[in-house]
Amino acid sequence: MTYVASHTLAAATAADINLKETVASYMSVALITLRRDMTAGQARAHMLGQLRDDDVPAQIFVTDESGFLHGRLSLKTLLTEKDDARLVSALMLPVDVSVEPGALRRDAAPELQGLALDIVPVVSNGKLVGALYEREIAALLRDEETDDAQRQGASLPLDTPYMDTSPWALWKKRLPWLLLLFAAEAYTSTILQVFEEQLEAVIALAFFIPLLIGTGGNSGTQITSTLVRAMAVGEVGLRNLGAVLRKEVTTSFMIALAIGLVGLLRAWMLGVGHEVAMVVCLTLFAITVWSAIVSSIIPMVLKKMRIDPAVVSAPFIATFIDGTGLVIYFNIAKLVITDLA
Repeated sequence: MTYVASHTLAAATAADINLKETVASYMSVALITLRRDMTAGQARAHMLGQLRDDDVPAQIFVTDESGFLHGRLSLKTLLTEKDDARLVSALMLPVDVSVEPGALRRDAAPELQGLALDIVPVVSNGKLVGALYEREIAALLRDEETDDAQRQGASLPLDTPYMDTSPWALWKKRLPWLLLLFAAEAYTSTILQVFEEQLEAVIALAFFIPLLIGTGGNSGTQITSTLVRAMAVGEVGLRNLGAVLRKEVTTSFMIALAIGLVGLLRAWMLGVGHEVAMVVCLTLFAITVWSAIVSSIIPMVLKKMRIDPAVVSAPFIATFIDGTGLVIYFNIAKLVITDLA
């Protein structure tokens, strides 16, 4: 295979949104390869004859006549080999990491994160079709982090830089998710209607609704943001669900104790009575723990279903906890407040 001047895929494919999210849109086809049956002397001459600029790869891939990838050879090893007759196949090392051109960016990013590789081969059916150099790897990881940040805000990723994106394009990206969240939030009014009698009997219960659902949503967002990032870099997966639950539930118990006591103090300061104060304290504790359980399970389940957890995790979990938190609140109130029994 000879050195190819093209640095990216054909421009005709750049408009394909699906292609933009694959390794193929990032890989470079500018490659110098060696055949495994070359001698060290032949390999050096071949490499020097193929150089076209000052970018000299630290690793050179070794293929056969059909383009099948067999290994990699350090440039330092090749240049310092004293025996010109020694075969490349005797000098090469196995390829530790490779990616497929059709692999989605979000699947490839965890494999590349933190590996400090200067070049990664792109392989299709065993054949070398391109490579990701340091700049391509950095671009892929940067774009994936940008997409994750946008998705966590319940918005579709932008196809162009922010300053080049029109208000109309932003409207199309944001409105569907906002409408979906609006519909999900609408059921909280239904829950309030169901417990209308309790609210009328003890009007003080309404004072703490924003506090309670806000605490649950904030707690869930903290966990989700941490967990989605850990999943993105390959630190955790569904196989670690038990360990994640133990860690987060234990942490939430400690947080819930502190928040519950502060909530009890706040309710006492408002003078709403000891029964309402106790309801607020118990509800804060229950919602915080419940939020930890929900926020630990849902992102992993979504990932298993091949749904991007970054899109739905934080906003949707916060919305879900809003509604279920109200159910918890009013049911605890029915158990504690004698007037509602």
